[in-house]
Amino acid sequence: MEKTELQKVLDTAAQERGCKVVDLMFNDDDNIFEVTIDKEDGTVDLSDCEFVHRAVLAAFDRNIEDYALTVGSVGIDSDEADEILKTIKD
Repeated sequence: MEKTELQKVLDTAAQERGCKVVDLMFNDDDNIFEVTIDKEDGTVDLSDCEFVHRAVLAAFDRNIEDYALTVGSVGIDSDEADEILKTIKD
């Protein structure tokens, strides 16, 4: 996966939710990507993170690219975000 392509998708999706990408950990060797978003005027909620995550899923086929993606917000790290999502799925 190209970092510039991923960044473009992330930026567009985040902007649609009134957010901004503030950090991208791009580990191309292991295909693990961690994204942090923030809102200038408000609080990032789970639906914002989910929207950005789904935009990446729509743009890049996980079966072909074989990547792992976590989208979190400032103040919530990726492990906390994963736990929240697991709890919601249960």
